[in-house]
Amino acid sequence: MLSRILISGSGRETPHRAFGWAAATVLLTLSCSQAWSDNAVEPDADTMLRAMTTSLATLKSFSFDYDVDNEIVNNTGQKIQFSASGSATIARPGKLFITRKGPYADAEITFDGKAVSVYGKALNVYAQIASPGPTIDEAVEEVRMATGLDAAGADLLSADPYAALTSDVREGSIIGEAYVAGIKCDHLAFRGDAVDWQIWIEQGERRLPMKYVITTKWVTGAPQYTVRFANWNVAPEVDAKMFQFTPPDGAKKIDSIVADATGDMSVEDVQ
Repeated sequence: MLSRILISGSGRETPHRAFGWAAATVLLTLSCSQAWSDNAVEPDADTMLRAMTTSLATLKSFSFDYDVDNEIVNNTGQKIQFSASGSATIARPGKLFITRKGPYADAEITFDGKAVSVYGKALNVYAQIASPGPTIDEAVEEVRMATGLDAAGADLLSADPYAALTSDVREGSIIGEAYVAGIKCDHLAFRGDAVDWQIWIEQGERRLPMKYVITTKWVTGAPQYTVRFANWNVAPEVDAKMFQFTPPDGAKKIDSIVADATGDMSVEDVQ
């Protein structure tokens, strides 16, 4: 019998490279630095982005809820959105717990500093990927390379989110003010060679992201990937046991993990 679980993913490209799973490996190259000096990034937009990424990078532990909309363009040119919701708890440098629930997934993803564990509740199956290092960035990059999958807003979870976000940026501007879930935000837009992206940043002292949209320009129909954040907690009470995965009774380990056409994780179990 062939069984299948679908887990977190995002069939799109991240701003710093063309698409994969959880927070990014950071490479800010000399050519990227040259692009920033020569391009049309508004200084005020850069200042706002730096404030947000600095706020994120200085957090030792934090949690949030999220909603994801991932667009797929089918063979007739019609855009279809696949939506999912979940939560994330991060304890830097090397602990992560993410839940995701959607039409194809009811899953938990755990990183304990050594291995990433993906558990599919419906089928009571799990898969594990060893990390080459103890940090979230290293774990995420390993999963990206092995599966082609990404976590919701992975670039924002990086140890250096500014570098992860800006490595392909050629233009950037302030669009104006907007409200996301009733919260007043600054709306910024950036352009790169492969993708365009927008971010809505909460006004006030925290300067946290509330919405993040990526448009993949090289795909016909320019599909978008959208993450909405809610219920940010920058000082959560974190139970260390949350990051220690123990297979539930009867759970079966599965080795095969791949990305499917919708950007979700497909794990196949041949019995």
